Amino acid sequence: MTAQPRYPRIRVELVGRDGNAFAMLGRVRRAMSRHGVPYPEIQQFTDEATKGDYDHLLRTILTWVDVQ
Repeated sequence: MTAQPRYPRIRVELVGRDGNAFAMLGRVRRAMSRHGVPYPEIQQFTDEATKGDYDHLLRTILTWVDVQ
């Protein structure tokens, strides 16, 4: 069983989309911004997501938002 993401109401469609890391990062950041997540938290997400490899990015996204 997986843990609930920090923002379960923010749904981001990644399946079938551009798999480029920067495109995914931008998609999540825009969704967070649209849902009123404060900028410091968006920056915290970005800092965490970009401190590792591609797999780390995916794991980080899954811990912050609901991925479709």
